[in-house]
Amino acid sequence: MKKLSLKKTSIVGAIAVLCLGIAFFAAAGPKEEEKAAPAEQAEKPRAMLTVTAVRPQTADWPLSMAANGAIAAWQDAIVGSELGGQRLAEVNVNVGDVVKKGQVLARFASASVAADLAQQEAALEEARSALAEAVSNADRARTLGNSGALSKQQQVQYLTAERSAKARVASAEARVKTETIRLGQTEVRAPDDGVISSRTATLGAVAQQGQELFKLIRRNRLEWRAEVPANDLLNIRPGQAVELNAADGTPVKGTVRMVSPVVDPQTRSATVFVDLEGSGKFRPGMFVTGNLEMGRKAALTVPHGALLMRDGFAYVFRIGSDDKVVQTRVTAGRRMNQRIEVLDGVNERTRLVDQGAGFLSDGDIVKVTARTDKKVAAAAPRPVK
Repeated sequence: MKKLSLKKTSIVGAIAVLCLGIAFFAAAGPKEEEKAAPAEQAEKPRAMLTVTAVRPQTADWPLSMAANGAIAAWQDAIVGSELGGQRLAEVNVNVGDVVKKGQVLARFASASVAADLAQQEAALEEARSALAEAVSNADRARTLGNSGALSKQQQVQYLTAERSAKARVASAEARVKTETIRLGQTEVRAPDDGVISSRTATLGAVAQQGQELFKLIRRNRLEWRAEVPANDLLNIRPGQAVELNAADGTPVKGTVRMVSPVVDPQTRSATVFVDLEGSGKFRPGMFVTGNLEMGRKAALTVPHGALLMRDGFAYVFRIGSDDKVVQTRVTAGRRMNQRIEVLDGVNERTRLVDQGAGFLSDGDIVKVTARTDKKVAAAAPRPVK
């Protein structure tokens, strides 16, 4: 009986030990799984943002020099009064009117000038009548010269009277011509096609000889007078292309016509005269910024969205092999067609964040997706050949 009771006790002890072991492993198992889960999460950190990546591209871009200057009339034509002491009876144009060559701009009262012309024409007729009589007497003297019917003194008198009468006719004709010119000067005409830029003529005013009445922009032609430092003048030649920016952002083309031969001793700069292809966007006196093209030069460019300005400096975000971004300071250069030249900090193999860079910080993890913007591909710069 003792042996049987010992066996039962051993069996019960073994069962108890087994239950305790199962309970221990059951309690320890979940804790190990809970410890493993954070470890796996630490190995795979969560991405902060989904972005698109881009690589810098090399393009052949024009090399330009920025300059400032004023818009001015190519030539100002001063239209003045050629008569003095005459009253303005008509003023036909105002500032801004487009006029043609020969168009009547104003008229002076012409009654007194017409009367003077009529008086001179009458004096001319009188001189012509006297000439006719003198010519008749001179012809008779020449006919009877050898017959003895007229003395030598009378012959000389008739011939002299003929010459004097011819001179009086010529003088009367000159006076008639002068009065005809004065009558024509009562009409003030445009010397060329253009636009009226100034008007001082006032209806009823008595103008003095030589007084300015109108100012005309010849052919409505404007030019840009750029101020360029003396050190850069050797790089500028007539015929070089120029691009100006109008107030609405529209580019306006131009061509260098002439470089001033004189440098201002105060500012150490010279004026470059640029003919404009389209002057409708500008007005004389406007201050405009433009670029003079100096040739072409290769440029490493990135899309406009890849460049970020922070604290007055330009930055890009480089994407590492572990999808972690690194904020990198760069130097921005020329800009064209929504692309910006980068002078340092990156190369053609660098992967950069394009869209979404404004929401990132240095060291963030990102998820990179493929670009689907076809417009960006269409606007890509022309590669260097």
